[in-house]
Amino acid sequence: MMLNLKLLWKWKECGLNTQGKKMAKIFVQVVVILCLGWLWWVTMVDAENLKYKDPKQSVAVRVKDLLGRMTVEEKIGQMIQIDRSVANATVMKDYFIGSVLSGGGSVPLPDARAEDWVNMINDFQKGSLSSRLGIPMFYGIDAVHGHNNVYNATVFPHNVGLGATRNPDLARRIGAATALEVRATGISYTFAPCLAVCRDPRWGRCYESYSEDPKIVKEMTEIIIGLQGEPPANYRKGIPYVGGTKKVIACAKHFVGDGGTTHGINENNTVINRHGLLSIHMPAYLDSIIKGVSSVMASYSSWNGVKMHANRELITDFLKGTLKYKGFVISDWEGLDRITSTPHSNYTYSIQAAILAGIDMVMIPYKYAEFIDDLTFLVKSNVIPMDRIDDAVGRILSVKFTMGLFESPLSDYSLVNELGSQAHRDLARDAVRQSLVLLKNGKNDSNPLLLPLSKKAPKILVAGTHADNLGYQCGGWTIAWQGFSGNNGTRGTTILAAIKSTVDPSTEVVFREDPDSDFVKSNDFSYAIVVIGEAPYAETGGDSTTLTMLDPGPSIIKNVCGSVKCVVVVISGRPIVMEPYISSVDALVAAWLPGTEGLGVTDALYGDHGFSGKLPRTWFKSVDQLPMNVGDPHYDPLFPFGFGLTTGSVKDFVARSTSAGICGTPSLIATIVATIACLYIVGTVSRRH
Repeated sequence: MMLNLKLLWKWKECGLNTQGKKMAKIFVQVVVILCLGWLWWVTMVDAENLKYKDPKQSVAVRVKDLLGRMTVEEKIGQMIQIDRSVANATVMKDYFIGSVLSGGGSVPLPDARAEDWVNMINDFQKGSLSSRLGIPMFYGIDAVHGHNNVYNATVFPHNVGLGATRNPDLARRIGAATALEVRATGISYTFAPCLAVCRDPRWGRCYESYSEDPKIVKEMTEIIIGLQGEPPANYRKGIPYVGGTKKVIACAKHFVGDGGTTHGINENNTVINRHGLLSIHMPAYLDSIIKGVSSVMASYSSWNGVKMHANRELITDFLKGTLKYKGFVISDWEGLDRITSTPHSNYTYSIQAAILAGIDMVMIPYKYAEFIDDLTFLVKSNVIPMDRIDDAVGRILSVKFTMGLFESPLSDYSLVNELGSQAHRDLARDAVRQSLVLLKNGKNDSNPLLLPLSKKAPKILVAGTHADNLGYQCGGWTIAWQGFSGNNGTRGTTILAAIKSTVDPSTEVVFREDPDSDFVKSNDFSYAIVVIGEAPYAETGGDSTTLTMLDPGPSIIKNVCGSVKCVVVVISGRPIVMEPYISSVDALVAAWLPGTEGLGVTDALYGDHGFSGKLPRTWFKSVDQLPMNVGDPHYDPLFPFGFGLTTGSVKDFVARSTSAGICGTPSLIATIVATIACLYIVGTVSRRH
């Protein structure tokens, strides 16, 4: 449509007649059309040259092209991660925010469905996409034993239990299942795995560690392959890799030495020489880099007095230099604030120290405007050079391009049925079975073997604070940061419910959390299952100098096990004080923090599967011995590292007997005899008083 232009000069003063006026008007219109056409052509040419939007270009080319187009403000925005509670589409657009996260318990609404998460995250993403350059953000969450913050998700055993399995392939499969559940909610980044080598169980994060042995921790980095995918055969080692929209960014944490702090105090000082740091706490990071881990999180702790968030020697010189790590380094929650002894007391200095040390993305998580102002000032004052900013942003963008975030920034509902799927719950149940460590089975030679238990006992007692408490069973970092108590936080099977569904319908199951001895003696129970342990905790909230079980655990053991044959199941994130009670129990099982699938516990108790787990850490006699790790000169444990009694399943017993035959009898007869013999053994052993 022709523009209706108003000429700005006076026709008469120009001496133009009617014909001249008409020609002049046409001339102006033609000029305007040509200008508009030129602008359109320039725009189209520029669009064709937006290499960062072309998936056919290499990641390096796309990063370079996008960096060249970004302002200082846009670059700083990419370095920021904020909590969902302060995020919205406008904030994402106006501040160019690179990432959003959910802290522990930070959810769209109570009992949020997968669809609720997808909708919330897509709203944030649409804000990012509407910015000048349309750079998408990624969303992070602590999916550290399954998608544990989300209602109805599968909650797997915590890492200490996985360490007891000694099964890296299991860890990989759990990683893959977790990735699917995380993606089902529209999330593409998990702050896992924790690669701490916990050297003192008094530390409140010890259950996040696979083992006191760095070799086991290194082996369990196989979970990264499950989370991120297997890099192709020709993929360059050490380059971040995320294999599509069913995989997530993994995060090796907390770099480095977090499990070695003095007295196991959280966020404290790890005093160790360089050789000790590299041989104990570093090996799993090297293996993670080889596997293509995309992010590394710095530790709150210090190494020989130097805060890790400000340790240039280890982050820039060693991690990025010597180990040639190409992913990005992210801070922990308010990690910069804690560089100073009084948190946030000199925030400008903390920003300077952390960014120059090599931190690329900052988990702020709330006061992003202050961070932007301070970092902008430091950059424009040349305190922090622009090439350091470009390095940080380039690393973040590399991961975003590698994972295909620019091509698939928005999520849909296609994976929502993966959340808490039966296949994943079956996998978790198997993980529970494999994680159980049988520490004792029979009081003495005259009273051997309590396990496996009989499913057809007339009447049994289930007792203890943890028998019917799903929150206690899952531990910290479940639904809420510090975990929860009771059975309403999420969906799962308690150990009590698992027992009821496992035993014969004719068996009477009596539950009393804290029975007195008279009640136990007067009821003629065939046996008792006592489930005790620790209440949920996370981080500093779990630091303990006593490592005792939750009251009234000791009195429950005394009242029950003094009156009837009993198996004690310990639900804990670490070894706890057990020596005073060990002589009074017939069987003892370390179940760690098994998660939502309590049937995995009863599978082993009742002989459907054998016990196979081995202690991933030393079980002390007294806290006065701590720290005590395998190989120490003063090593004198209650149960040593690697200990664990093994049992076969009833099915295995039958199979062995059948295959061998009994005195040459035909296989059918052998099967019948073996089955009757096995049931007799199980039944009589379980009924002894």
